This record gives sequence, C-alpha cells and structure tokens, in this order.
Amino acid sequence: MSTQIAALLRAAADRTVPLVEALPDGGLGAPTPCGEYDVRGLVRHLWQVVVNFRELAAKREVDWSLPAPELAGDWRGRFAADTDALVAAWAEPGADEGTTGAMALPAVTVGGMVLLDLTVHGWDLARATGLPYGPAPEAVAALGPLTAELAPTARTMGMFDEPVGYSGDDPFAALLALTGRDAGRTA
Repeated sequence: MSTQIAALLRAAADRTVPLVEALPDGGLGAPTPCGEYDVRGLVRHLWQVVVNFRELAAKREVDWSLPAPELAGDWRGRFAADTDALVAAWAEPGADEGTTGAMALPAVTVGGMVLLDLTVHGWDLARATGLPYGPAPEAVAALGPLTAELAPTARTMGMFDEPVGYSGDDPFAALLALTGRDAGRTA
C-alpha cells in the first residue's frame, strides 16, 4: 500500500466527499452506526481526521484536543477542499516513509488509518441518511489486511466495537464486520 496511499485516498475521497456534499441539513441530527455520533458529530470528527492526518503526512504533530471544525457557512466546500489537501499531502515524496505522530507509527500505517476512516465513515454517513454509497474497491482490498492487523488494538482503545459475525464473500461487508458494523444496517 505504501506507494499507493495518495491514489487510494483519492479513490475514497471521490466517493465520500460527494456524499458529504449531499447530506441534507435536516438529517444532521440523525443517529449513525457510530453510537457516540449523530451525523453532524460524525462529519465534524471525519473533518478533524482529514485535517490532522494531512499534518501527519507532513510529519508534523497534531493536537487532537482542539475542537473539530464547525458545520457553518460553506462547510461542505471547505470539507472538500481540506480532503483534496489531504490527498495532496500524502502524494508528497516521503509522506509514506518513516514514522509519524506521537506514537511514531509507520507512516504507511497512518495513511491506511485515514483511508479506513474515509471509507468506513462514508458508509456510516450513508447508512444514517439513506444516501447511496459504494466504497472504492481498491481501497477495500488494501484495507482488509490492515484492518485485521489494527482491530485488536482499535477495540482496546474503543475505536472499534466487537466484531460482527460475517461469513459471506463481500470484502467490504467483511471489513465492516471487523470494525463492529453490520453491513445490513439501514437508516
């Protein structure tokens, strides 16, 4: 995945950004598969991830305690621009090399983490609002092994729920199950 992070992020962004742009104002209070977030809160969380992981691509430290961006004014346009900047940051030479962040994780793993957020939270927002969403197949293929590797730690840290049983052959449904999501969930 190391040489492909920017391309995979572009593919994921091309599916998630239009979804965010289509979110109805009246649906911002709807619950999401992420129990602690309604749609508004999940968009703000995803936006904060986009901004902070852009900084991590440049090997700069981030302060997760800062408030997430507010959904005011042309927030959809700003989210799209920040997501484009995220992709550009991960396309810079060396972005996927070495380590980054306070935990000094491999940069390629950190790039995969933001790819996972763009992909899975796109699905979360679609399920919460009834909007259509299809993940980038190339992102799903890259995320399967990474998610399996990160899942135990992510569960310990409260980022993933317990896995949902899944025995089919849909790679995205299997990925969602690893994160504790039921692919059959509807709005």
